[in-house]
Amino acid sequence: MKNLILPLTLVLGVLGFSQSKSLEDIEIRKETRVERVDVTVTVDSLEELESTFTLDDVREMFELSGDDKAVSFKLVCNGKPMSNGQKSNMSYKVEGSSGEETIFIKRVEAIKKAAIKYYQNK
Repeated sequence: MKNLILPLTLVLGVLGFSQSKSLEDIEIRKETRVERVDVTVTVDSLEELESTFTLDDVREMFELSGDDKAVSFKLVCNGKPMSNGQKSNMSYKVEGSSGEETIFIKRVEAIKKAAIKYYQNK
C-alpha cells in the first residue's frame, strides 16, 4: 500500500503544478518590423521603363522603411537577343539607408537616365 500511495501522490503533485496558464493570462504581441526594403524593376523596352516607375514610387519606398533601415533599388533592362542567341541585359543597383533619402533618389534618377540611354542606343 505504501508503494502505491507515494507514486500516486508524486504523479498528482507533478500534474497539479505543471498546468499551463489560461489563454486570458497569455499576452500575445503582434508586431511587424521592416528591416530591409528591396525593390527590383525589370523592363523590356524604353516605353515600359518610362511607364513602370517614377521617382514618387521610390519616395514611397522610404515610407515603408523605418529610420536608418537598409534600402536597395535594382533596375534590370532586358534587350533584344544578340547574334549568338543569348539575351542581352543590363542591370544597375543602388543600396543605401533610409536616412539618406535625397542621395538615394538622385542615384536612382541617374540609373534611370542611364537605362534610357541604353535603350536609345540599341
